[in-house]
Amino acid sequence: MSAPMNAEMNRRELLQRVAWLMGGAISAPAVLGVLNGCSPKHEEATWQPKFLSKEQGAVVAEVAELIIPKTDTPGAKDAGVPAFIDIMLKDVYEEEDRQRFVSGLKAFDDAARTAHGKGFVELPKQQQSDLLRKFHDEAVAGELALETRPRYLQRPFILMTKELTLLGFFTSEPGATKVLQYVAVPGPAKGCVPLAQAGNGKAWALEASRRF
Repeated sequence: MSAPMNAEMNRRELLQRVAWLMGGAISAPAVLGVLNGCSPKHEEATWQPKFLSKEQGAVVAEVAELIIPKTDTPGAKDAGVPAFIDIMLKDVYEEEDRQRFVSGLKAFDDAARTAHGKGFVELPKQQQSDLLRKFHDEAVAGELALETRPRYLQRPFILMTKELTLLGFFTSEPGATKVLQYVAVPGPAKGCVPLAQAGNGKAWALEASRRF
């Protein structure tokens, strides 16, 4: 379930970063799981879900990969994020949270079938992306309308998946050390700096997260 996190990435700093990317708060179970040492292992080729069904796991894997896709650097699947989400649901989340996730996943997949006559994993990438964006934007709007303490957040499936994808990815070795650079509060503008001081061409974490 857990693996040693790279020493360069402090878990509390990670939580602060992901909270910022999520709009200011992380749900209590996600915080608990990360602070207790949950992090992904690279086992995508042999992964079999332990909580989710095989079909549910496939949907989660595709959603996670859309949130953090593979380019010239590893994506969510390469980092073991789907297995991380599955284990977090099994070992950390309460039954109420698990059922909310599963029912939301079903509604998400059902929406794909209603709109396109196919399950989510069977859709072309553009249709997957459009459906994900629709559910994501509606969920964000709903959460922004709430006045609630972070510990009481009851996120819907799509935001639970996003939250766990970001946490899982940044606690993985490639996410923590190889893929994204991150500055929570950008410093002063500099018109000309060496490439080594500008991330060596790596994408910014903020830009990646704003895709969804």
